[in-house]
Amino acid sequence: MTTSVVTKLLTGALSLTAQLTQDATNGLSQLGLVNTSTISDFLTDNPLPNGFPWGTDTALNTNYYETSPNTGVIRRYDFTIKRGLKAPDGYQKQVILINDQYPGPTIEANWGDTIQVTVHNQISTPEEGTALHWHGLLQKATPWYDGVPSVQQCPIAPGNSFTYSFKADLYGTSWYHSHYSAQYAGGLHGPMIIHGPKNVPYDIDIGPVFLSDWYHGEYFDVLKKVVGTDGPLTQPTPLAPNSDNNLINGKMDFDCSTVNDGVPCVSNAGLAKFKFQSGKSHRLRIINAGAEGIQKFSIDNHTMTVMANDFVPIKPYDTNIVTVGIGQRTDVIVKAIGKPTDAYWMRSDITACATANQPHALAVVYYEKANTTAKPTSQAYTDNTQPCENDDIAKTQPFYPITPDPNPATTKEIIISGGFNDTHHFNFYMNNQTFRANYNKPVLLLAQQGNTSFPKNPEWNVYNFGSNKTVRLVVYNHFPAAHPMHLHGHNMFVLAVSTNVGIINGGKPQTWDGKIVNAQNPQRRDVQMLPPFGYLVLQINMDNPGIWPFHCHIAWHVSQGLYINIMERPADIKQMQIPQIMQQTCTAWQKYTDDNPHPQNSEIDSGLKARNPRPIASEHISKHVGKRVKRGLSLGDDGVHEFHM
Repeated sequence: MTTSVVTKLLTGALSLTAQLTQDATNGLSQLGLVNTSTISDFLTDNPLPNGFPWGTDTALNTNYYETSPNTGVIRRYDFTIKRGLKAPDGYQKQVILINDQYPGPTIEANWGDTIQVTVHNQISTPEEGTALHWHGLLQKATPWYDGVPSVQQCPIAPGNSFTYSFKADLYGTSWYHSHYSAQYAGGLHGPMIIHGPKNVPYDIDIGPVFLSDWYHGEYFDVLKKVVGTDGPLTQPTPLAPNSDNNLINGKMDFDCSTVNDGVPCVSNAGLAKFKFQSGKSHRLRIINAGAEGIQKFSIDNHTMTVMANDFVPIKPYDTNIVTVGIGQRTDVIVKAIGKPTDAYWMRSDITACATANQPHALAVVYYEKANTTAKPTSQAYTDNTQPCENDDIAKTQPFYPITPDPNPATTKEIIISGGFNDTHHFNFYMNNQTFRANYNKPVLLLAQQGNTSFPKNPEWNVYNFGSNKTVRLVVYNHFPAAHPMHLHGHNMFVLAVSTNVGIINGGKPQTWDGKIVNAQNPQRRDVQMLPPFGYLVLQINMDNPGIWPFHCHIAWHVSQGLYINIMERPADIKQMQIPQIMQQTCTAWQKYTDDNPHPQNSEIDSGLKARNPRPIASEHISKHVGKRVKRGLSLGDDGVHEFHM
């Protein structure tokens, strides 16, 4: 594993003075610069009833699933998406940029505002469709703007524009990203901050801490390897590609002495830097926007108080290390306990549950009078946490308590497995069916027209739960990899999740014992880690009619088919007044695909439809999970148990 660049940084052999300009690394983005201004408590260019945009609503007196303020304010953004040559870690490559920024511009709004984003697709060389998903927002009354091609919309065709308009119906920290293929792994993502009531006091809002694994290859080339085939099953097949680096706010150094492909590379491109004020408490909005890497985040010598997970404020608790899966967000408060001249390392490490050539990201926290080119001498915490799991859900109780129905109307068991089809392409399966998208036929638009069953298209993986008011899903992972499971349109109740699976159970799939953690007020969030060979029990209040994806948020796993669509209250969907622009976008996409019969990604995205899927022999899969085994997972005596059901 290449870690020499980290050693050079820690020992001072590599200077903390950046050798590349901000434009060369991140374009017009200001994230990661030491003098970047902090975030205000809320935006003030709007009415302030009772001193706040949200009036008298607080974190404890308002059920934000049932009601949210209506400020009447529209926050308008204009995004032009195109490729540009940048070097976030010193290795120069084509990055998909928004307004010449990587990461993309920070969207900022108050709770109850309307966010309006006009997207201009100018991606070229090659051309691609695109669509943006506003991660974690409920999209109540606007499910067609959730941004998933093949589900709520057709892709935005090259050269076309599209405007999303939706309410900031929750508050806290999130992000937006492309949901077209694995496109966001090429750079198409950015932070999103919705200001709302505080559940924990603090002095300074530092803003986004945007974590991301980073690939030097083009995302589409990586994707082709993931969903492709190397021939017979006895030969290696890339189940999980290694990332090349790990970034904080789009920055990290790289050991360019390892580059032999002739691409321009500068080893000390520059790290992200943050400013603390001694004696003050600081809010950090941690976001894992990566493609595959689960992150362990810490700041040397500082304790973090966790105050929110995803869009859910929680009862605060202290920790030294926070685990953040793909798509997850964790808001923490950090008290600046150092002297005004101090400097400390900020760290984020891709865990043993992922595959990375260089898993360690560094940034620097400088106090107000510190030399901002000085190297910190602080030491990292010892990490004794589980590599593939979130913090114990017994600790993570929502600040606003809600008790789920103990007797849900429907309970559905889902088994995740993996295997090769007859053409030797690897797929993931949910209840023996892999997912494949049809970008020209969004399921929501079909359901609104009355088509709510799809017997000829089982690969769309539509689960129609009818008019049921509550649904419980018991999800079993019969695969030796973790999955950050994301549900659109809801914050799911997390009733139970397995722990220490690879250690206490010898790598054999566990079975839920029926026990619920914090039954009166269980964790709620929109992404939850599902451990290898483990289980996840979640419950949904079916109060948001629409078609809502439920999928693993590892970009490559989605493209390999680890995905279902939840159809919620189809009778209400039929009554929706869906804007005509949604159909016009499909007409434009259809014309583009007619003129360009094989647009990039359209034929390999979301895996390949399986015929007679087969389990992988244990000696074959062991080649690919061997690294994970050595780094803490046990597969059991015979390698794999029930690898495909």
